[in-house]
Amino acid sequence: MKKKQRIAINLHIVNLVNYKEIENGFYEKIAEQTLKYVHYPLDFAEITLVLCDNDFICNLNNKYRALNRPTDVLSFPMNEDGVINDPLLGDIVISIDMVKKNCLESQLTYNEEVIYLFTHGLLHLLGYDHECSKDIEDEMYNIQDQIMKYLHNFMS
Repeated sequence: MKKKQRIAINLHIVNLVNYKEIENGFYEKIAEQTLKYVHYPLDFAEITLVLCDNDFICNLNNKYRALNRPTDVLSFPMNEDGVINDPLLGDIVISIDMVKKNCLESQLTYNEEVIYLFTHGLLHLLGYDHECSKDIEDEMYNIQDQIMKYLHNFMS
């Protein structure tokens, strides 16, 4: 990842399930690295992260996507046209219940899965949509993998 000026991150965390692994400043670092990786055009970003249970995310999934089932992550971008001209990026909602389930399949640790989903949700806030094309899907997962590699090096 190329070095770039610092991107200030204002992250609001709404922890509805008392998830204990939130470290002060860590998710801001993840967001900053993700934004740098995709050449985010601004020097400030504001994001809300909601950590919830399956009931909460199922209600949102039903209301906004007409899917009456829980999912692992939902994103609600403020820049819906995909053009980033406002630092208020939007909301990322992660079901901690689904994180537990995903860990059984992904072989990631609990915290790594939350980070992976947070990065995925952030990419959606930036206009990436893996449901549009296989190329975009591949690009999204490549970016997520690169961020995970960076974090493993950062944490080592």
